[in-house]
Amino acid sequence: MKSRFQLHWDEKELARAFKVTPADVREYLTDGRRVSFIIERRLMWEHPGWTLAPSEGAGYDLMDPAGGKWEVRSVTRQGVYFNPSNQVGSGRAFDEAGFQAKLAGVKGFILSDIVGFPLVDVFVVPVANVLRWHGAGKLGANAKVSRAKFLEDLARDIRD
Repeated sequence: MKSRFQLHWDEKELARAFKVTPADVREYLTDGRRVSFIIERRLMWEHPGWTLAPSEGAGYDLMDPAGGKWEVRSVTRQGVYFNPSNQVGSGRAFDEAGFQAKLAGVKGFILSDIVGFPLVDVFVVPVANVLRWHGAGKLGANAKVSRAKFLEDLARDIRD
């Protein structure tokens, strides 16, 4: 998988297939909770040898041909987070030990900027980058960054 690429959808074709409006398609596919299922599968089908995790609770989303485990995340209008999913949401708190355990269990993150749908920029971020950013204080207190900070600062600082 290349370190940066784009996915493109034909929103009018999708709207026709689902018998909804293009605005409905755009609303659905720019919601990070909803679109992740589709993006994970699109990445798998477009990259031979990649496979889906066996279940939602596996701790990763995709496995590369060499056995590396990757977490797929969406960059939304609110930003992107690198901590475990169970630390995200109302009433949930960031836990450093859980964050470090998450990072130890994955090769990296595949981030899709869904705000630009139907053209989605994809960034492949090896975990060493996240560790470096966290150590340098570039991630927020809860390991989340705004979309602007990711695109303007961190995306330019992704190393292989």
